[in-house]
Amino acid sequence: MSRRKTERLLNLVVCLLATRRYLTAEQIRRAVPGYPDSGEAFKRMFERDKEELRELGVPLEVGSDLQGGGGEEIGYRIPPQAYELPDIHLTPDEAAVLGLAARVWQRASMAEAASGALLKLRAAGVETDAAPAVGIEPRVNTHEPAFAPLWEAVRDGWPVAFDYQGIGRTSVARRHLEPWGVVSRRGRWYVVGFDRDRDEQRVFRLSRIVGEVAADGPAGSVTVPDGVDVRRIAFDWGDPVSVTPRTPPAPRRGETVRDTGHRTKKRAHEPHTYD
Repeated sequence: MSRRKTERLLNLVVCLLATRRYLTAEQIRRAVPGYPDSGEAFKRMFERDKEELRELGVPLEVGSDLQGGGGEEIGYRIPPQAYELPDIHLTPDEAAVLGLAARVWQRASMAEAASGALLKLRAAGVETDAAPAVGIEPRVNTHEPAFAPLWEAVRDGWPVAFDYQGIGRTSVARRHLEPWGVVSRRGRWYVVGFDRDRDEQRVFRLSRIVGEVAADGPAGSVTVPDGVDVRRIAFDWGDPVSVTPRTPPAPRRGETVRDTGHRTKKRAHEPHTYD
């Protein structure tokens, strides 16, 4: 979902929550930023937005308000009592898991969001376990500059382009990817997706991405195929998925691989599906 659409839906929800009477479509068009002036264009967009809110579980109520100035014309509102979440009650184990999950991202790009979520829970009277669990001190190290834009691309479904220095290469090449997921193994981060240049699924190591990751298409244009397991694509070495032409047939785990660059490495160190 694009940022513009997200903002428009949020403004629509706030507008319909703030009113006690039913608002007509025309009143909504004038009150909510982001809607076009054209009647037909607004009607189509508003119909899509209503369906989107219903699919998200927002209790959109339809009716008329003879006393509220709307006359008999159909209007819309969101009853606050139907929209509000019930009181949250967590068991000690559930609270501990929440605190643990927040600490995982303590040094990552989502640290601010994780801390904000805990503050909101505490403000609502929900106790979270801020003390470290005994024997557990998780960390997710996302110092890679490419992590944040790739994670956002996976979340919002937009393709990306970046310069990449492959194995044994002395120069970078421009790559175009439809990202499906970002995964980590042994301190290294990888992005899995469909490589438009190679016309097949590929895995790229984030530390080999040079420069910025750029959007290469609209949000929502990337669809992850059904049944795709990005971790299996990246790390299941028993199933040869998209091997580069300069790589010999996949040996068994632990065996030595020698490529055209005369380098030797163990299969256990890297997945075989990446460039």
